[in-house]
Parts: sequence; structure tokens; C-alpha cells
Amino acid sequence: MTPAEDVSNGRPVILSLAGLSKSFGSLKAVDDISLDIPEGEFLTIVGPSGSGKSTLVRLLAGLETPSGGDLFLREARITDHPANKRPTAMVFQSLALFDHRTVGQNIEFAMKMKGVPAAQRRQRALELLSLVRLPEAYYTRPVTQCSGGERQRVALARAFASEPEILFFDEPLSAIDYRLRKTLEVELKELHQRTRRTFVYITHSLEEAMVMSDRIAIMQDGRIVQTGTPAEIYGAPANRFVASFMGEVNILTVERGAAGGATFAEIGQPAEAPRGAYAMIRPEALALGDGPVTAQLEVTQRLLLGSRTQVHLVAPSGATLISELPGSAPELQIGTRHAFSFAPADIAWMET
Repeated sequence: MTPAEDVSNGRPVILSLAGLSKSFGSLKAVDDISLDIPEGEFLTIVGPSGSGKSTLVRLLAGLETPSGGDLFLREARITDHPANKRPTAMVFQSLALFDHRTVGQNIEFAMKMKGVPAAQRRQRALELLSLVRLPEAYYTRPVTQCSGGERQRVALARAFASEPEILFFDEPLSAIDYRLRKTLEVELKELHQRTRRTFVYITHSLEEAMVMSDRIAIMQDGRIVQTGTPAEIYGAPANRFVASFMGEVNILTVERGAAGGATFAEIGQPAEAPRGAYAMIRPEALALGDGPVTAQLEVTQRLLLGSRTQVHLVAPSGATLISELPGSAPELQIGTRHAFSFAPADIAWMET
């Protein structure tokens, strides 16, 4: 197989999926997925529970055997290669650390199995501790005495110890508290930028995907329904499923003119618009005050979210909408009516 090129920046494709499928009895967990992953990319695969994302990453890591299709590492077909014959590593949700061993012993485990001399193993382990920002003194610390965030860093160091070309992550941050998760999201992104290894990350969290990824792939019912940068996925979703999965959204019935103009019809009703398309407006684009497209809406709920306010609204038709505004918006009391507007340029048109 000839290596393809990533048209966006010229990077060669390191991993190529060609019609990859996996069935468990009558259940098709992964359904005919084809995807190219450029070298050095941070790709996040996102989807609800049961969408097939964990099965997909296990196929990529060699932990499951596909029912159909092929997998290529650059020019080489690796579909049938077991995990230990692939230049990859995986960080699991459970981390799978050896609790009866020290931090250093955990990091060195794969090197020891390969017969790397003890002095060389220690030197590499200390380098990896520095990479994941743990003090050198942690080398001899029992892993049971590490905090949750420290255990995450140890698991990362152990994954890097085998010098993998691709690192897979199966929801490694899902079991830790919010503040630590936000810290580790930034650290993972910085680690990727420093090492430029290929990261394939699985999560159900929109926030994680938006913060860390170069590109996002959205899964639904075993298939990838859209891929793109975080900005592309958020601003121009392919369909209503993607739009709703990627955050709060208003689906509007809007009359679309030949020149791209728009007027409110039954605002917010999720009925089909002309030409078989739906119009999506993100809450932050639904502004307070008159504008190119305006309607009078009643406030039904007002939620202060730190530096912004989320306002729930209802149109005369009974359709509901959400607006997010900067500041506390004290004038938007429940039961009051106000003009809200958007610009035609803020509409994302979606097919079904």
C-alpha cells in the first residue's frame, strides 16, 4: 500500500483503516470504517456509550481481531498482527499499573521483558519521569503511594517506555475529578506537542475532545459520521446528531432564500426546512437585541454560569431555544419578553 499524504499539511499517513468492521454475534460494533490518520496527529474519537469507539481502538491496538477490512501501518498490512508485534502502546481507563511495584519498576516493565540492561532501564525511566513532570525521587516510590494524577503520569511514562509510534488512550481521564481532569487535559496536549507522537484518544467528553485534539471523529452506531477539526465539527456539523452531541444547539425552521438570506418561520421547530435541510444556531450566536433576523422570545429560565449566562427561551409557537450571553444579564428575568436575533452567516445548514 502506498503511503497517502495529509492534504492539510503534507504529513504522511501512519495508520490507515480500510473497511474495518467488528461483529459480536448479530451486533455490528464497528461497521465498515475507513480512515487515514496522519503521523503526529492528535485524533480524538468521540461518541456516546455503545457507539463502538472502545471496540475501534482495541482493533487499532491489536487487542481485538477484526471481522472484516484491513489495517495498514504505513505500507505494511498489520491486520492480523497481535498487540505485542505492533509499534504501539495503550493507556487504559483502569491504568493497569502493578500496585506491588515501585514507580520505576512499573515504567521499566516492558524494557525488562525485552532484556534491556538494568542501568539503561533506569536511565530511560528517569528521562520519562522528567517527560511526564514527576520528580526523580518518585523512581523508588511505591505506586500505591501516588495520587490519582500521579498514577496517570506513571501510566503515560510506562506507555512511552517502549518507544511506540502510536499511543492509544481509552478514556484514561474519566474516573478522576473535574479539576484534575482539566489539568491533565492541558498536560496531555503539551506532551503531544513536545513528543509529536501520534495520539489516538477515545472519550465521550466533548470538552476533552475540543481542548486536546487536532481532529475529531464522531461515532454513531458503529460508524464514523463526521471528521474534522474541533472548529469544523462545532461550527458546521454534518447532521442533527453531531450538532446535538457537540453541545447545546438550537434547531430552527428557517426559510432560506436563493441569496442565503433567512427569516424566522416557526422558530425552533425541528421540522424540515426547504431543500431538505435543517438550520442550526449555536446558543452564543443567538444575541440579545434586534438584528438581521429577530423574534420576540419569553425567558423561562436563567442560569448563571460564571462569566456567562444561559437563558432558556420560548417562542410564541411554543418552540424552545437557548441563548448564552456574556455577563450576568440581569434584565432577563423569568417571564419577561425580549428581542433576540441572529445573522444569516451564523446558520449552519445540515442535511437531516
